[in-house]
Amino acid sequence: MNKDFKNIIFSEKNQVATISLNRPNVLNSFNYDMANEVIFALNHCKKENSVRAIVLTAQGRAFCAGQDLEEATGENAPSIDKIVEHTYNPILEAIRTIEKPVICAVNGVAAGAGANIAIACDITIACESAKFIQSFTNIGLIPDSGGTFFLPRLIGHQKASMLMFSGDKILAKEAEKIGMIYKSVPDDKLIDTVISLAERLASRPTKSIGLTKRLLNESFSNQLVEQLELEKKFQAISAKSHDHKEGINAFFEKRTPKYKGN
Repeated sequence: MNKDFKNIIFSEKNQVATISLNRPNVLNSFNYDMANEVIFALNHCKKENSVRAIVLTAQGRAFCAGQDLEEATGENAPSIDKIVEHTYNPILEAIRTIEKPVICAVNGVAAGAGANIAIACDITIACESAKFIQSFTNIGLIPDSGGTFFLPRLIGHQKASMLMFSGDKILAKEAEKIGMIYKSVPDDKLIDTVISLAERLASRPTKSIGLTKRLLNESFSNQLVEQLELEKKFQAISAKSHDHKEGINAFFEKRTPKYKGN
């Protein structure tokens, strides 16, 4: 992709795109420019067939400290609802609507919107030193960036309420234990673990993974009968895919399938 990013680092290798937040001096807190670059990169990944998995991570000792408060409180600052509308909502919508796996590698503290963007990804892996903080009420705000949607669904109403009301931090191992994230790994193993997983998923049938992601999204609001009907519809679509045919042929030929993602 030919674009000169200032606030993120973007790379593609082995069908995996990596988006790395790159404002380490301010703990990768979001300003308008970084948000725009993340949105641009996610939309590129959505359209680019050569990208079959996405990794979201960050540079430095933090994943993301949430909103850059200097931007939010400075002279001529936009209202907070406009920041949410134009910064965070498009990022969350992109993560959830990309029909490819989005894996978050949390390399340090994830606070406020940073915590909620992390848990909105399909799979979240954190280094053991990482911390998650629902810091909104610590400054008299309410959780945004999908936090009130995803967190109670991941860990239940009671635990979500406590974390959001108190603004207390939770360590990566505890986050794994209660189901907030997929798993935690030693700090020096984080990137290798996530890239290995991303490459594995990128080699799998992307179309069926994308349809599965859509089904999981719809399951949040569907009744059982509606979900069964949607499964039937999407099964018919996936059964016509090249990768389904390849999977069947490989099974009978006793070989490893070579999926193309279509």
